[in-house]
Amino acid sequence: MSFDKLGLSAEILRAVTEGGYSKATPVQQQAIPVILEGRDVMAGAQTGTGKTAAFTLPLLQRLNSQPQDKQHRVVRALILTPTRELAVQVHESVCTYGKHLPLKSTVIYGGVNIASQIKKLRQGVDIVVATPGRLLDHLGQKTLDLSNVEILTLDEADRILDMGFIRDVRRIIGFLPRQRQNLLFFATFSNEIKELANGLLNSPALIEVARRNTAAESVTQIIHPVDRARKRELISFLIGSKNWKQVLIFTRTKHGANRLSQQLERDGLSASAIHGNKSQGARTKALANFKSGTVRVLVATDVASRGLNIDQLPHVVNFELPALPEDYIHRIGRTGRAGNEGEAISLVCVDELKLLSDIEKLLKKTIPQVIVPDYEPDPSIQPAPIRNKTNRGKSSSQPKREHKYRGR
Repeated sequence: MSFDKLGLSAEILRAVTEGGYSKATPVQQQAIPVILEGRDVMAGAQTGTGKTAAFTLPLLQRLNSQPQDKQHRVVRALILTPTRELAVQVHESVCTYGKHLPLKSTVIYGGVNIASQIKKLRQGVDIVVATPGRLLDHLGQKTLDLSNVEILTLDEADRILDMGFIRDVRRIIGFLPRQRQNLLFFATFSNEIKELANGLLNSPALIEVARRNTAAESVTQIIHPVDRARKRELISFLIGSKNWKQVLIFTRTKHGANRLSQQLERDGLSASAIHGNKSQGARTKALANFKSGTVRVLVATDVASRGLNIDQLPHVVNFELPALPEDYIHRIGRTGRAGNEGEAISLVCVDELKLLSDIEKLLKKTIPQVIVPDYEPDPSIQPAPIRNKTNRGKSSSQPKREHKYRGR
């Protein structure tokens, strides 16, 4: 279906066309009309299916249909995201699709000076895109008034919950007027999402464009069993022998991301790391270099599994499986976006077989395994516990157990 059949204004359609888009994705086809009607929405869709445009386009149109005094602008729409990267990219979409409209917007996140954000807010904006923590800083300093918000959007709501922001979200909601439109977008469904929706939404339209908790069908998934000590050697071999030009690799820890990027550099592969301890400037630079091709490999923690929107990214590698199975879906959703084909490869050692089992239970499918010649796992190696903090703040530990890899 083309965008011009969805009830969007000429100014927005012009911006969409200039962005190179003509046909709406399924989630856009379903979400845009009901949002334009003013209904609350609960939308579940795989990553890379156009969720951002599904809420930004009708949001812009609804605000523009009732213009306010340009000299006394008040915040009328609030979009909450779990990470800085996602906040920046959502704001870019707002600016792109709203460039022919008289609406103003700004983005608010931590890790940067708050003074410039305060200055922008004082100048007056219609739309604020924000991460919860920094938004609460502004509310605490009374540099932001949310009493006129007409539309609240929670983007990647499942990740917001996973990262422990639910209390922050509830505090923020307390600053909003009771009469408003609420839009809840998520990639993986859980009891927590259901509970949040029950308390937030009013007779919502339920939109599901794919079976719950599934990875994008355009992503080919494969497991390479390998010993823990040989993972770095194998990933260097795969990148070099297959001549991969752009690879996003996920690790579980910040230290692991730094270490792997340094090791890959020593192997002759240009690499950068991106994680929560990096400054926003360093993260932005690393991502820009990766997108431009200056850096061949980007090594990231799960802070980057949401919000990274890289056109036609061909390869995602799980150097280590995530502690939470839902994060596997978010990670591999960085490839196979907007109808493009993608490949998600996971290097799995004996320590991670329980994590793999949990992922396959969530997906309700078995991921094919292929042993790379000369990298066969040593059957005598016993599993060691995996101990690290999950996003919910709980410790993950895998006990010793019998282990068996499936055949080729």
